[in-house]
Amino acid sequence: MFSYHCCESANLRPTAPSYSSTADDPSLYRYLRLAVNLLAFCLHRPIPLPENPRLTSQNVTVVIPSLQGDGGELWDTIRSILATEPYEIILVTVGAQEQLAKKVVKELSLTKVRIYSVSQPNKRRQMVRAIPEIQTDITIFADDDVTWPSTLLPWMLAPLEDEQYGGVGTNQRLRRAEGPNLQQRIWGYLGALYLERRNFDCASCMYIDGGLPCLSGRTVAYRTSILRDPAFTYEFTHEEWLGQYQLNADDDNFMTRWLISHGQKISYQHHKQAEVLTTLEDNPKFLKQCLRWSRSNWRSNITSMFCDRHIWTHQPWSTYAVYLTTVFHWAIVWDALLIYLYFDMARCWQDGARDVGLAVLAGWMFSSKFVKLLGHYIRYPGDSLLLPVSILFGYFHGFIKGYAMLSLNVTAWGSREGADDDDAYRMIRVNPKQQEAVCYMQ
Repeated sequence: MFSYHCCESANLRPTAPSYSSTADDPSLYRYLRLAVNLLAFCLHRPIPLPENPRLTSQNVTVVIPSLQGDGGELWDTIRSILATEPYEIILVTVGAQEQLAKKVVKELSLTKVRIYSVSQPNKRRQMVRAIPEIQTDITIFADDDVTWPSTLLPWMLAPLEDEQYGGVGTNQRLRRAEGPNLQQRIWGYLGALYLERRNFDCASCMYIDGGLPCLSGRTVAYRTSILRDPAFTYEFTHEEWLGQYQLNADDDNFMTRWLISHGQKISYQHHKQAEVLTTLEDNPKFLKQCLRWSRSNWRSNITSMFCDRHIWTHQPWSTYAVYLTTVFHWAIVWDALLIYLYFDMARCWQDGARDVGLAVLAGWMFSSKFVKLLGHYIRYPGDSLLLPVSILFGYFHGFIKGYAMLSLNVTAWGSREGADDDDAYRMIRVNPKQQEAVCYMQ
């Protein structure tokens, strides 16, 4: 990192440090990524709306996989989607919830909503159940707890005017709780920063090489022709993890990898009029959400880097700035190492110089913790008081990430009622004879 001459005795004055090479600087990987992403985020612009669009809202079917057939949040979501005037909405629920949903649809006279169900809770199977029923060129999958702006569809359709694009994502923000207590405010703050950080990474990588970590299933558009491909349907419902398990979780990660591996471009529309609101846990269950997301990241990013391997050539910057962070980014380790190396370098400096250097280093490290989240603090300046909480949580998240790495065969949510009813189906051990047959065919 640095080369310096340490004093041999008290009579010798220490020389100033000199850079010998940045190749061995452990901070280079971390802060180069931050600096480049900051510039890219400022330069990123969404694909603009065409003057004479070929695609309209009537070319869109919205599919909502849900565990519920009723509930205020679900119908609030449906109402916000109906306000964008899609061709129709297909709600795919589970078992007896179908009749409950049909009853509500009839009572509310929602002529644009059709209801289907599957026997077991399984999001991938619910999505596949809807695909044969879709009559439009564009399909949008949406979670059952999102709120759409009325301006969303034109922005999502703009990239799809170009046939090279197969999928489009949007930026997301937290729907903040009304009148939260202190605990809800803190957990909600951490959730809001999670989404803010994700928006930043997606916009930055999209500008540089057209990549992003994942087209989030909260709201995402695809060409229906891609979904109808029998090869897609089979792989989507028969994905294997480590050759030992059939994986039925991580649907949005699979679909993003499918687009990349099949030469489809993806887009991310970071614009206020394409901003989807969503909910996250505002209680300790947020930790379980973080654990689930971390497991999903491990599984998908390992698959992308070492099995599919398309990202190395198609999205080199995204590979460096996003995918590799799964393996190498551990905040508590990096910061401790950086401070250790500073004191090792500065051990022979005069006290005043060492204190100034330490202050500069601390200021740099502190600013790097919040600079890419600056937009959130501008919108909610009061949240700046919680900045120390986010820094401490960043260190704690390293332990969540480590535990996730050691438990990748677990797919439980643990944060939503009924969400784990299908946990036994999310990761099924593959029959050994079936494995042998697959290996032989390969």
